[in-house]
Amino acid sequence: MEWIPIVFVVFKVLVLGTGMFFAVKWHYDQGKKGRKTENERRAVLRAGGKAAALFVLSLAVVGLATFALVKVLGM
Repeated sequence: MEWIPIVFVVFKVLVLGTGMFFAVKWHYDQGKKGRKTENERRAVLRAGGKAAALFVLSLAVVGLATFALVKVLGM
């Protein structure tokens, strides 16, 4: 068995594990730092909803354009 995949998988697990640890720690520290008001939460949820809707809309447009291109090319 070759050793390169083993080294790369171990390296990947270490890097991703370290990154996840610090991401969770940062979010936990941010939550302890201060509580947001209700208006700030609504603004964040509204912005997240708009971003999600824009993503779904763009995904639908790309999908429809792909199907149209496939139909035109006769695939």
